[in-house]
Amino acid sequence: MSLTSQSAVVRRLIVRPGPAPRGTAPVTASATAVSAVLRAFGRSPEDLPARTVVVVGAAVTDPGLGAEHEGFTVRTTTTPGAALRRAHHELHEGTADLVLVAGFGEPDAQTITVYAVKRAAEAVADADSVLGVLDVDAPRGADTAPPLRPLPPEPRGSDPDRHRLVLWSGRTADDEAQVRGELLAALDHMDRRAYPALPATLPCGVPAGAVRGAAVAVSALAAPAVRRARAAEAARPRPVALLFPGQGSQHAGMAAGLYRREPVFTAAVDAALSHMGEEGARIRADWLDPRNAAIDIDDVRRAQPLLFAVDYALGRMILSWGVKPVAFLGHSAGELVAATFAGVIGLPDAVAMVLARVREAVKIPAGGMLAVAASEERLRPYLVDGVAIAAVNANQQVMLAGASEPLAGVAARLKADGLTAVTVPATSPFHSPAMAPASDAVEADYRSLPLREPRAALYSGYTGGPMSPDDARDPRFWARQITDTVHFRDALDDLLAADDVLLVEAGPRQTLTAFARRHRSVRLGAGAVTPLLPARAGTPEADRQSVLAAAARIWTEGHDLDLDAVSRLWTWHEDTAPAGRAAPLVRAEAVSA
Repeated sequence: MSLTSQSAVVRRLIVRPGPAPRGTAPVTASATAVSAVLRAFGRSPEDLPARTVVVVGAAVTDPGLGAEHEGFTVRTTTTPGAALRRAHHELHEGTADLVLVAGFGEPDAQTITVYAVKRAAEAVADADSVLGVLDVDAPRGADTAPPLRPLPPEPRGSDPDRHRLVLWSGRTADDEAQVRGELLAALDHMDRRAYPALPATLPCGVPAGAVRGAAVAVSALAAPAVRRARAAEAARPRPVALLFPGQGSQHAGMAAGLYRREPVFTAAVDAALSHMGEEGARIRADWLDPRNAAIDIDDVRRAQPLLFAVDYALGRMILSWGVKPVAFLGHSAGELVAATFAGVIGLPDAVAMVLARVREAVKIPAGGMLAVAASEERLRPYLVDGVAIAAVNANQQVMLAGASEPLAGVAARLKADGLTAVTVPATSPFHSPAMAPASDAVEADYRSLPLREPRAALYSGYTGGPMSPDDARDPRFWARQITDTVHFRDALDDLLAADDVLLVEAGPRQTLTAFARRHRSVRLGAGAVTPLLPARAGTPEADRQSVLAAAARIWTEGHDLDLDAVSRLWTWHEDTAPAGRAAPLVRAEAVSA
């Protein structure tokens, strides 16, 4: 069964809300007790998702406990088991992103067992430690606790002809050379079938040194790849910032080589598409079988929802490696992905924002976009008949947008004047006045969504700098992105002025990587950029090879990686994972609140 239809318990502990009372009377579900539940995991309520619901399972409930407490919805049931089942219902009805289940009187009269429950696909995508998934279909009564079914154990072993990552390091250059020599000796005498089981990093069990090397290769080419690899000094790693591309970067089959081959990416794609309802299933089918796609990938109905899912899943995969980005920057629709990671909006609501854009965009007469190798000043004389500057990406890279007929006329004039203009794969005139009706329509939808100020550095292409708390919470700010110019160059300037960073493009085609490579900071070597996916469509193995090369780049920069997580790229395959057996809910250790 798909993880998108299941609910996962990701945390569980026992809370004693105050000194133990005398006698054996069960603790009452009161406002004070619910406050203890909200703080049970050591986080303030402000750090919880906006759509957190507390579900109480208690024999005795204080009449003064309302349906809302500290800004969060509170539901009441009569038993902990009924509360767990209600949590599953809340999550899959879309009314909650996180449910804190409070089992009053568990395991004894004066304690509360608190469960943090999430949609299972999102728990895996968030790299949570999943204790198990609730088997709500088990033949038990409505008031009894559903058993937990463990996630399937991760399969080990792989094809020696799949690419994998080999990492090594030393304290000094001489030490690195010695370790490399030992690695080469092992590879020269290794049976190819043992190659997938070679430790991801050498020497084993020793903290990584400051001089590092990395190679990505299949077994037959591993030794030559290790010999060719350049050692890198990694004493002072630059922090990582993530870039998320928008429409125009999509291509048929983008990142499909990672689906069902990497668990976090797979779960994150499934999680995003699950919030698109039946259309999500159709988008997945067109993505995985592009030759028989019902709708072309450049159509806004496919490009934007699928780009969101892929960008989001790539970002989740990078975070699962233990990488902690210091900043996020998205281009056009990619800004919604960046905002999701920065905590401005939850995943289901971000998906709703994307779908609202698509719904209104298809009502606008057909249009398109042009990428022109010129400055915005040079292009101003061409801005006629509603054709507008859609994006300023670099000093000599500007995009124009408008309705089809006027844009075709502008393209002809540009060509006649000797300017290079390339059609961008888009069927809607985003970032032009033609989209104004769509902008007004989505603003009404956005007003019902819980928008928060960023909890991480978030740079906006619409302001050309850091996103302010007021902008982040303003539905009009997000709605006008459909019509406004994207000032990616200015936003990138601000980001690279704030710090020397390693930019990682979490999306297809390397469009933003190309813009970043033109930036003075990157050209001078102060900043750096690496793409996650290939520049053009290729084989599924090329997707995995490219991702592993990016992981190697992050490692040689000096960032330590969760190598168990990275190794899933060559050891995990969804089709080989065995099914888990149901298990009872086990007791947690008690803590005081």
